Amino acid sequence: NIPKGTVVLPGGTAPVDLGSAAVDKEASAPFVRWYQPKWLKDHFATPEVFPKEALDLTRLRESFERAVVKRLMTDVPFGVLLSGGLDSSLVASVACRHMDSVFGSGSEIGGFRTDRLHSFCIGLEGSPDLLAARDVAKFLNTQHHELHFTVQEGIDAISDVIYHIETYDVTSIRASTPMFLMSRKIKALGIKMVLSGEGSDEVFGGYLYFHKAPNAEEFHRECCRK
Repeated sequence: NIPKGTVVLPGGTAPVDLGSAAVDKEASAPFVRWYQPKWLKDHFATPEVFPKEALDLTRLRESFERAVVKRLMTDVPFGVLLSGGLDSSLVASVACRHMDSVFGSGSEIGGFRTDRLHSFCIGLEGSPDLLAARDVAKFLNTQHHELHFTVQEGIDAISDVIYHIETYDVTSIRASTPMFLMSRKIKALGIKMVLSGEGSDEVFGGYLYFHKAPNAEEFHRECCRK
């Protein structure tokens, strides 16, 4: 049991002695975030520490490519979520470029060939995302799966979406509903893992309201909070 008022950090862990009677009591070990990157420690430091390194686009590109390739180390059928936007298109591009070097030419995983990346997009009929994703998939030569849903299907899924994301936040529900419907369809195809561009707007300040940051320090703080 988690004591009332306990702040549970994302990715937090708490050691528990299964042989102790304290497991059933409210007195439990404090939660500790297992992931402690330097930027997070700097953010919570007193006084707060801000990054001073100059922008290094080469280092950024190489780090990004390594991150995508690292997540290609899988032994289950996989694909990529492709909206046609910058973030998912870059992930799909890097994945396509390294498929042969990671898996070898003509190999299979779970009955799925690895010589072409499976890409997925979902939207209402005629939505801009579908059109953009179609163009990117054609350019990258992915095995593209264009999925559609209706307004009624979206409405019918809302209660399940709220249950799974555990929030009534309108923006979160609106964004999660098509993702939920797409995930169900992807699972039905036998795909077990997907890459995506999710999280990049939080890391790089891609949302429109970030443009209103009064200075670089507040911009950085909001990226850390996100």
